[in-house]
Amino acid sequence: MMKLLVVDDDRSVLRLVEKTFAETEITVLAATNAKDGVALISKDQPDVLLLDIMLPEANGLEMATQIRHLDARLPIIIITAINDSDTAIDAISRGAYDYLLKPLDKRNLEDAVDRALETRRLMRAPVVLQESDEPVGQGDVMVGRSSAMLEVYKQIGRVAQQDVAVLIRGESGTGKELIARAIYQHSSRSDECFMAINCAALSDTLLESELFGHEKGAFTGAEQRHIGKFEQCNGGTIFLDEIGDMSPSTQSKVLRLLQEQRFERVGGSETIQTDVRIISATNRDLEQMIEENEFRLDLYHRLNTFEITLPGLRERGADIQQLLEHFLARFNRALDKEIGGISDEAMEILTGYSWPGNVRELQAVLRKAMLMATGPVLVPEFLPEELSDPAGVVARESEGGPEQPSMNLAALLHTLDSAGSRDMYAEATEWLERHLITHVLTKTAGNQSKAAEYLGITRGSLRNKIRSLNISIEHVVSSDE
Repeated sequence: MMKLLVVDDDRSVLRLVEKTFAETEITVLAATNAKDGVALISKDQPDVLLLDIMLPEANGLEMATQIRHLDARLPIIIITAINDSDTAIDAISRGAYDYLLKPLDKRNLEDAVDRALETRRLMRAPVVLQESDEPVGQGDVMVGRSSAMLEVYKQIGRVAQQDVAVLIRGESGTGKELIARAIYQHSSRSDECFMAINCAALSDTLLESELFGHEKGAFTGAEQRHIGKFEQCNGGTIFLDEIGDMSPSTQSKVLRLLQEQRFERVGGSETIQTDVRIISATNRDLEQMIEENEFRLDLYHRLNTFEITLPGLRERGADIQQLLEHFLARFNRALDKEIGGISDEAMEILTGYSWPGNVRELQAVLRKAMLMATGPVLVPEFLPEELSDPAGVVARESEGGPEQPSMNLAALLHTLDSAGSRDMYAEATEWLERHLITHVLTKTAGNQSKAAEYLGITRGSLRNKIRSLNISIEHVVSSDE
């Protein structure tokens, strides 16, 4: 259960926040003064703080500085009625994650809290590099004991404490964000902020704005000043995923930041000094892109001070069986299932498959198989057809990809029919809803406000569906690699 603390002497603000998150899994804590707020931070260790600037007998900005000493990684969202850019800059310089203007807009509030909670999760959830058979209680596990993965663990150990840029390379779905978080958590900046951004998920203008911020009126829709990630994360670590998708303009700005640790907001002239460590990742051939003038050679050398290459799953041997066992236990909890194991025949199919989508594909296949299972053991009939016919995957990909809904629905209906289902309508509808919602949440990187807009339903309805379908946001954002 995530905890949201609100420190504001305005009772109407407290009621609005409580009402906004009443039907969620977020527990709202409240204090009307700085003293009680600090006490709750020490006692309850909230995941996000909403902090008013004007408090009785205290200044919210001064309180933010005090809180940094209690918990430097606590995302603080300043809420204020003062529409003053200097106030916003002062708040960010004191370690605030974001700021919101009063009167609070419900959608902006939800979006800011969701983003802050995800940032908090990335910073707090430990990444455990599992090298033995000992079970791991909490955190995200990087499973694998193959020689290729052991070398990756060694490389993390070599570079984590060195305050240099790291480039992580590997195919899609191999777990690049987990490696970035492991480096951060073992670094000298582990007590500071960690933020992740997918360069391929945003347009050029939005990406520049997310990274560097923008001034009011910088472009259409820029109604007020926005503080970017490089300014928010001063002193911390930023993970830039899919750097091969950055435009030439953004590449130039990132290069200057790496060289000088300085930048200007989009549409602004004020030079801002920052201190961030950059960890980047890509699945693209940067050398080929450099030859074709699509990626800057000087930026490549700046980003690639130290390189870690993640092996594809097909190169990891016995790790496949270990991963299957790990995710079987994990999905049993998430899906409320009691599947005890995988038959020898099914395991032979799973370990013999080439896994072009790597660990992410393995998770998706296993989750689908467990949803289809009608007994305590996974047998071949519950597995997707493409696993038994790898050549068929290539043919289907050329016609639109293995995720083509009609193909999957046909396979689902065939399986339900073979299993003698007497509730095909409900089971097929549930499958379609899960497929659709997971697709949209993946598209929006877990942003529920945007997902609800795409789906044409209310945010409350989306939350209810996420809960009823046992969808976990961590399964659709990039950290699920």
